[in-house]
Amino acid sequence: MSAEQIHDIGRRRAWVIWLVALAVYVLAVFHRSSLGVAGIIAADRFHISATSLAAFTVLQLVVYAGMQVPVGVLLDRFGSRAMLLCGLVLMTAGQLGFAFSGSFGIAVLSRAVLGAGDAMIFVSVIRLVTAWFLVRQGPMVTQLTGLSGQLGAIAAAGPLAYLLHTLGWTKAFALTSSLGVVLLVAVVLVVKDSPYRRDEVVAIKLRALAGSVRTVWGNPGTRLGMWSHFVSQFSATVFALLWGYPFLVQGLGWTPTGASTLLMAMTAWAVVSGLALARLVARLPYYRSWIVVGVVIAMVVPWTAVLLWPGAAPDWLVVVMAFATASGGPAAMVAFDLARSFTPTHQTGRANGLINVGGFTASLLTMALIGIVLDLSNPGGMDAYTLDDFKLALAVQYVFWALGIVQTLRYRRRGLAHLARVHPGSVEQMKAGHPFVHPGIGTEGV
Repeated sequence: MSAEQIHDIGRRRAWVIWLVALAVYVLAVFHRSSLGVAGIIAADRFHISATSLAAFTVLQLVVYAGMQVPVGVLLDRFGSRAMLLCGLVLMTAGQLGFAFSGSFGIAVLSRAVLGAGDAMIFVSVIRLVTAWFLVRQGPMVTQLTGLSGQLGAIAAAGPLAYLLHTLGWTKAFALTSSLGVVLLVAVVLVVKDSPYRRDEVVAIKLRALAGSVRTVWGNPGTRLGMWSHFVSQFSATVFALLWGYPFLVQGLGWTPTGASTLLMAMTAWAVVSGLALARLVARLPYYRSWIVVGVVIAMVVPWTAVLLWPGAAPDWLVVVMAFATASGGPAAMVAFDLARSFTPTHQTGRANGLINVGGFTASLLTMALIGIVLDLSNPGGMDAYTLDDFKLALAVQYVFWALGIVQTLRYRRRGLAHLARVHPGSVEQMKAGHPFVHPGIGTEGV
């Protein structure tokens, strides 16, 4: 029996709820990205090597990725509002602990707590988009979510760098942690899980968790989304969160101001390219995975030029490489739009959680390997790394690009065969330029 609809879908209330949830996601991205401009300061504060510095972000992303499946189950059971509140509490506690940490161990533990809270945010916002917006609005709002969230990265690249310089480590991070308290109140007052009187939730016992996840993972559309996210997201994450700033400043000889400006410009470019990508995805639903692969290839070409250039590449080429890399963020959002074609609404939390694992798994592995290669090529520490050391270390990205492209194309073929078998006419509908959404998600467009 269908639940009674008590609020309009895709209207004013939906946008207000989305804006509040989006603000939480912006804060999550800010906290996640904060080490990007604080990496060199952290290395000096805690007297650590590149491998240890990478451990900050790697552990944070290990926790983030490892929690995606249980968070997806809890999200399907308790809804977005509860998960947003829980995530805010953990992020605020983690960032506050990071502010007052005087040792490497306490700082790492604080980042792990922050990663646990961060893990609950994005998939909760995406579930609200699925529940509150019409099918034709879905691709654009999903892209806007990812792109607007990157405002947090801009704040981390610019204002946080300024706060660290003027206030110092403890006051800067303590001040930013207080934003979570304000958003806790906003979520309590504004966010509702569903426009229906009784939202469909899934009560899953722990012993049934493995079978439930296997069912979702067995859907080739879930794997297509995961590999699409894997191949497109990691390079931008690695560059923005950890190794881009040291590469620009220590390797290429850019000024700290120039490096921070480029990181902010990358985010602005991601917004512009993401809006164009959203329109393209909405008009060409059948070619969504090929669009992702195309963006990745456009990313690989300038990276190859920068890494093979004798000495430091010219500034214009570095900017082209950085902008192409930034386009990977919007491309990764296509993975969640793919899930709408394959996943019924009561499984979206688990499916989106599994998809979200992809890019962050690739990110944390790449970050860790870059740190290891840097230390192996030059054990002298951050001040001793040369441009050639950075070039060698950053070349590990090619392994993940190659694997991701192969797997994306592989599961594109399997996913289309699955849709043709289970939902006759769906493939033809997408070829004609009309979106297909799993019948379990609303009725429009089905």
